[in-house]
Amino acid sequence: MDIFLEKIVRRKKTAVDGVVIASIILSALIIIMFVGSLPFLAAFSPLIIVGIGYLGYIFIRNRNVEYEYIVTNGDLDIDMIIAQRKRKRVFSGNCKDFEVVAKMTSGQFNNNTDSIKKRINAVTTMNSPDVYFLTTVKDGSKVLVFFEPHPKMIESFKKYIPRKVFE
Repeated sequence: MDIFLEKIVRRKKTAVDGVVIASIILSALIIIMFVGSLPFLAAFSPLIIVGIGYLGYIFIRNRNVEYEYIVTNGDLDIDMIIAQRKRKRVFSGNCKDFEVVAKMTSGQFNNNTDSIKKRINAVTTMNSPDVYFLTTVKDGSKVLVFFEPHPKMIESFKKYIPRKVFE
């Protein structure tokens, strides 16, 4: 019997998102004032203002990010969904290749995992109590992935790699 599980989590806005959104709005307003002050663009200024407003809207909307976790027979795929329109695969791997799958509070996160440079944060926030991590080797380098799986996904991993899953 095939196993197919999926979960979608929405990334929470951070202070960086607030600064980026504020800078987009401020930049759009400055550009609109500059375009309005040029007399030779007076005929096209309404069209230019609408275009700048639309671009600002698109850039702000692209700050809405969701992550979709898909587990199919021991294969984990993590997709990043931007503004509910664009999808990008950020991680794909088989659980048999994972070195460890553990909850952040399990005590398995130590200096060895802390020194891994390549990291994928696919969580709502790192302060969430449901954050798990996994380590694996991908393209010749170690990768550390943070994610928030459904409990059934962890049970599925336990079927394939019981000695490598910690809660």
